[in-house]
Amino acid sequence: MKKLYATIGLFLASLLSAQVPQAFSYQTIAFNAAGAPIANGNVSFRISILDNSATGTVLYTETQTKTTNAKGLVNLNIGQGTATTGNFGGINWGTNTKFVKVEMDPAGGSNYTNVGVNQLMSVPYSQVSKTVVTGAGQGITLTAPNGTAYTLGVDNSGALSLPTTSSSNSSIPVNLYFYGSYNNFNASAAELLRNVNGNVKIGYKYMSANTQFKFIAAQNSSAQIYGSGNQGTVVANGANLNISSNGFYRINITTYGTTNNIYLENINPLIYLNYTSSSNPPQISATTYNASTNKFTINLNGVTSANFTGFKVNLPSGSSANNYPEELGDNLSDASFDVGGAYIMIPNLTSTPKNFKIEFNINFDATGTYTITQI
Repeated sequence: MKKLYATIGLFLASLLSAQVPQAFSYQTIAFNAAGAPIANGNVSFRISILDNSATGTVLYTETQTKTTNAKGLVNLNIGQGTATTGNFGGINWGTNTKFVKVEMDPAGGSNYTNVGVNQLMSVPYSQVSKTVVTGAGQGITLTAPNGTAYTLGVDNSGALSLPTTSSSNSSIPVNLYFYGSYNNFNASAAELLRNVNGNVKIGYKYMSANTQFKFIAAQNSSAQIYGSGNQGTVVANGANLNISSNGFYRINITTYGTTNNIYLENINPLIYLNYTSSSNPPQISATTYNASTNKFTINLNGVTSANFTGFKVNLPSGSSANNYPEELGDNLSDASFDVGGAYIMIPNLTSTPKNFKIEFNINFDATGTYTITQI
């Protein structure tokens, strides 16, 4: 895929105030499509913190608009922009490697283009320390190899208390993996639930009836296992959960205070059209699924340049008390899905109606690819 812009970044673990900063510095040179630095121009950025890999879970996203200097240089304080996903202060810098994805619109708008993903080779010290040094009376949380969290406390006389853990097992790890009978409860093949924000974890999977599953704190057999507790809660060492019928499921764990509720929703991906006002909008067929190819198919009939301005794949809300609909678009026009991405266009439309077949797959983390074929 052709990259339109180049960027050079430098990460600095600099202190922005006398207290623990909620930011770190990023310096870059903004280039236009011709490869020339953008001098004294307004440039907008979308910055994301990714967990564990260059395509990992998005922990946090923010936007910023800055003015470059005469050489196209711009300085950003990541963590002090306008947050659109997650909470910068809620990032656990002490677990897994972290990557920074930078997207840019040289015109200062919101038509972002990916200009690079870089690993944070050294997490800013202040960010790690704030996850260890806690407030009055809070103690320090220590995590065992199996994922169990323990708290070490101290009283007003300086006497240390023994590490304790909640008997209700109400807390769950920041990273939680999904596995089950479909992969023989193989921990090494467990799939990471996507952290949508500090309170919601989501995964998508087609499963057959009577599939059994649980959750695990890491991709190893010695990690802490989580299952079903009372009234749809997730607890350590809980029972297996069961899929009652064939379907494409959204696995949703939502935290309310100290309670972690699980919602299983059998959903049907749909096409959402961004068509113009017309008495004859495109017609959308029912969604079909092929289990052997793991692909969904939807047909669009009667598409013209006058009645169509893009589509997204909609993962609709179900009937649970915690509906969480999401839409899949494509920010880079590379036939790959982005959660909340831009509308997907169909090229070379004319006033003559055309019919198209849209095939796509959706991975556990809501990534996926699609093809559009005229029929």
